[in-house]
Amino acid sequence: MREIRAIGDPVLRTPAEPVEGFDKELRRLIDEMFEAMYAVNGVGLAGPQIGVSRRLFVYDISGRKGHMVNPVLTVDDPEEILDEEGCLSVPDRETGRPQYAPVARAAGVTVEGLDRLGRPLRVRARGSLARCFQHETDHLDGKLYLDRLPKNEARKIMLKA
Repeated sequence: MREIRAIGDPVLRTPAEPVEGFDKELRRLIDEMFEAMYAVNGVGLAGPQIGVSRRLFVYDISGRKGHMVNPVLTVDDPEEILDEEGCLSVPDRETGRPQYAPVARAAGVTVEGLDRLGRPLRVRARGSLARCFQHETDHLDGKLYLDRLPKNEARKIMLKA
């Protein structure tokens, strides 16, 4: 099983490269990402979180399950919603569980990309699915949810990671 990379691993701070090959290897990678995500009770997982610097993520949240390759995110509703958010890659060092903090995210987004076979995908999202898409797309850009927090809040979480 693929290991979830934790804060401090350079792959989490490096923008991911586009996926170019839509082959058996990519399909296996997507399956392994779902397996790794479910093993730790996650709702989303991006390539860099398992050490694969490629632009793809998987998700299973609010009754919606899927994957997105080479996603491009567009904000449809810029109203910011403040809600608790955590990350598998920012665990508490004592419990191993994600640390949560209130993070402002856009209320609605659309993500366009490709599926595992290279066919076009377009998903509109609001609520927790929109939050998930923004969180996972940030990972592909080398960002963590900590980057969206006030410095003192991010520092508190970093000290426990």
